[in-house]
Amino acid sequence: MVTTYTVSRVGLIQMPTQELTAQILAAAIEGFEAQKRRIDEQIAEVRQMLDGGRSEPAAAPKAPGGTQRTMSAAARKRIGDAQRKRWAQSKQPSEQPTRSATTSESPKRKFSAAGRRAIAEATKKRWAAFHAAKEAVKPAVAKKTSAKKAAAKPRVKVAAKKTATKKPQKRAASAPARAEAVTA
Repeated sequence: MVTTYTVSRVGLIQMPTQELTAQILAAAIEGFEAQKRRIDEQIAEVRQMLDGGRSEPAAAPKAPGGTQRTMSAAARKRIGDAQRKRWAQSKQPSEQPTRSATTSESPKRKFSAAGRRAIAEATKKRWAAFHAAKEAVKPAVAKKTSAKKAAAKPRVKVAAKKTATKKPQKRAASAPARAEAVTA
């Protein structure tokens, strides 16, 4: 009998590639059961150390009611027939027009020119207030930093490597909300 072994890239020798017979499978089962017994014994020892005396494994909790219910063939047939009937009804094209079909035929609503103009003006007003509030805060911050720069020691500049990086973008979406909070 010729046995071939396969070796993986990390150098582990794997199981020989030969036909599995009933005798080999029975031996494998016995080996696994022995491993299982050893593991159960080790678990019992650890539980004994943890619980202070209880060495047997805790019993698995039983489901309430105990036994599983069985359904008769007639009941399964009734349920299957009812489900097939529901499925057939859902697959049939409906002949009656639904409300969504009648409402989709109505013309789409549009803004009037005056409404559009009012919205544009309100938006411009909010942005103007936002920019004004931003400019009011900016000079106060600039004065503080210029005083710190005068007091600071001159730094020695070190040549840095230039890399192509993107600068973070300002968040413009939350800007109108802040402007409204400032004006309110």
